[in-house]
Amino acid sequence: MRILFVYESVHHGNTEKLVHAMSGVCGGAVLKARDFRQTYMDGFDCIGFGSGIYFGRFHKEVEAVVKALPAGEGKAVFLFSTSGRGLKGYNRKPAKTLLSRGYRFCGDFSCKGYDTYGLLKRIGGIAKGHPDENDMEKAREFILGLTRE
Repeated sequence: MRILFVYESVHHGNTEKLVHAMSGVCGGAVLKARDFRQTYMDGFDCIGFGSGIYFGRFHKEVEAVVKALPAGEGKAVFLFSTSGRGLKGYNRKPAKTLLSRGYRFCGDFSCKGYDTYGLLKRIGGIAKGHPDENDMEKAREFILGLTRE
């Protein structure tokens, strides 16, 4: 299965660490959302969209890519994210958008990521040391599970 990872990772490189952990075990291609073109989708069986979470949302570049996608016609997609709290709930909105456009949603992954955004900077941030090796191993297991489907 050929996988394309489309992502943005800004502050501490949390999401980028996940991308490299996942792509390293499946041989997937990695692309920043700002460099994505719809024609790139043709050469891949599955596309993952990932981001750090900013005030409860995916990065604006990733959101723009997802909103601009053509009809999915059953193409496989998945989501991944990092946040100070590590909650999967942040993936719901882009998942709904992808499903409404006809994509086949294969799953999502989320974990904690070091967060010093906004007021959190004053207290030294939250989720220090994340994503850690345990988080990255879970991300590898997630992507390997998708490739077995």
